[in-house]
Amino acid sequence: MRSLLALASLAICASPSLAQPDKKTDFAHNIVPILKAKCAKCHTNGTYKGGVSFDTREELLKSKAAVPGKSAASEIIKFVTSTDKDTRMPPQGDPLSAKEIAALTKWIDDGLPWEPGFSFKPATYVAPLKPRKVALPPAKPGREHPIDRIIDSYFAKNKVTAPEPLDDAAFARRVYFDLIGLPPAAGELEAFVTSKSANKRTDLVNKLLAEDRSYTDHWLAFWNDAFRNEYRGTGYIDGGRKQITAWLYKSLLENKPYDKFTRELISPNPSSEGFVKGIKWRGEVNASQIVELQFSQNIGQVFFGANLKCASCHDSFIDSWKLDDAYGLAAVIADKPLTVHRCDKPIGRTASAKFLFPELGSIDATAPNAKRLEQLAALVTHPDNGRFTRTMANRIWHRLMGHGIVHPVDVMGNKPWSEDLLDYLAVYFAENGYDLKKLMAHIATSQTYQAKAVPLEKEITGDGFVFRGPELKRLSAEQFTDAIWMLTATAPAKQSTAFPGALPPFPAGAPKERQFVRTTLVDCDPLMRSLGRPNREQVVTTRPDQLSTLQALDLANGQILTTTLERGATNILNANAKLSPDELADWVFLRALARKPNANERAAAKSLLGAKPAPESVADLLWAVVMLPEFQLVR
Repeated sequence: MRSLLALASLAICASPSLAQPDKKTDFAHNIVPILKAKCAKCHTNGTYKGGVSFDTREELLKSKAAVPGKSAASEIIKFVTSTDKDTRMPPQGDPLSAKEIAALTKWIDDGLPWEPGFSFKPATYVAPLKPRKVALPPAKPGREHPIDRIIDSYFAKNKVTAPEPLDDAAFARRVYFDLIGLPPAAGELEAFVTSKSANKRTDLVNKLLAEDRSYTDHWLAFWNDAFRNEYRGTGYIDGGRKQITAWLYKSLLENKPYDKFTRELISPNPSSEGFVKGIKWRGEVNASQIVELQFSQNIGQVFFGANLKCASCHDSFIDSWKLDDAYGLAAVIADKPLTVHRCDKPIGRTASAKFLFPELGSIDATAPNAKRLEQLAALVTHPDNGRFTRTMANRIWHRLMGHGIVHPVDVMGNKPWSEDLLDYLAVYFAENGYDLKKLMAHIATSQTYQAKAVPLEKEITGDGFVFRGPELKRLSAEQFTDAIWMLTATAPAKQSTAFPGALPPFPAGAPKERQFVRTTLVDCDPLMRSLGRPNREQVVTTRPDQLSTLQALDLANGQILTTTLERGATNILNANAKLSPDELADWVFLRALARKPNANERAAAKSLLGAKPAPESVADLLWAVVMLPEFQLVR
């Protein structure tokens, strides 16, 4: 029964966007060349014979020519395998080879994976490089915040009705999870909701961001993902990988300005060099996976939202980056001449160090390695490098609002749905000292952020997207686990043995419920892994937000969650022995959902708990509550 309930609950709580399947097929290398050679002439860029468009995954699905997971039922396969010259595709030229048909068949059976942001329709938008100062539209009464002024103008232009504002309790739950990764403690919630202060929301945002340890413990996961920083795993045993945890934790704790933070990563000291040195894979590797190319790919993705992975093998099929771009950036860190390879084969020349955006300056290829890295760090953070500030502003907006201004966030060559908003935030970020907390506070104090979330029926990217308000966000693996630990007082006694150094004390006044070792500080377990915490062998800037079967099974019947809730039930009863069943239900709901149960929920909770609650019945109530979409979503 529990398994069925979990599956039903999770089906509701999964993000309502279109599911993106696991990338079993290499779309860029195995599929794009076939489609370009055999299909593009008749089915892309304004020519859509038979009503079939390959421009984007969404357009292809609309045409119903391909059924994800079912190649046998897909018109594409029927036509490319037809022996009738009147129906066979392509109608002219050689038919597809058996190998090409097999590749298309596998692609469809794998779920039609597609490179995020890619379209066969030639891009007409060219992403600007330099910053641009935006003239703000006139303000409506009561909506003077610059973000609201830009959004109100955008809503008027796109005929969008602004969503209603969140009530105080829902706002508190959202901003606590977004800024420090935890729900509010019961006492904090009550104090906030009953406060009559006109500035209480702004004050709460500033209070949370000033809680340095809670902020750092939460955002450490975001940066660990981006910098491939983990405590154990590939490379650490044999010395082919180095932690940057101590440097990273201290940098976040001090709120180090992002430009300085970035320079210390690219032109590193011994404590921060693990990012640029990457992973030294054991055994033979493809030329595109050597440390120098990892450096190039990671710098491009993290700081510019640029995909240099395809361009590390050949000129990219999916955007404008060239092989020489990837190798030029890789040569910056090379200790010896770097031979250029195309598709793992040397082409007889060596790469020369150069920057991705030569308009901003050059790198002296004859300088020593350390000097080249210093020059690169200066160019990445150059005041005229608007790509640097736009990329970070976009990542923070995506993190807080659920959808990037440019989306996906690693395809910054795409057109933003609001150029004015992106440019405004990028300039605001730079003018305020590259202060990440100030940027977060600026977004979170807008009425746009404080509006009710709007569910989307499917994922829409590119020019088809219209912003309507914040989107629902699933709790991350760390947020979910921390919320369970906070609710049940079951956090581990200490951080990972591989986590370097002692942790700072909790700030004065921090509620006792929040004073525990957070998930970001411990080794990953199977539940965290199934909920999306990556192994960090690759840069991860956004995690999958779709329900998986493994997640459903782990949440329904997994030993880790079951044991945690059983231990938590005992802890809760020991601490609240005098509470009646009704009071115990209120206690659980307030801490889990930031509200009391309604009449139906109270009756169901009372039925579960019985006249005299026992650990087993309390564990059942806990499980029922944490399976609710309301618990697993940030609304």
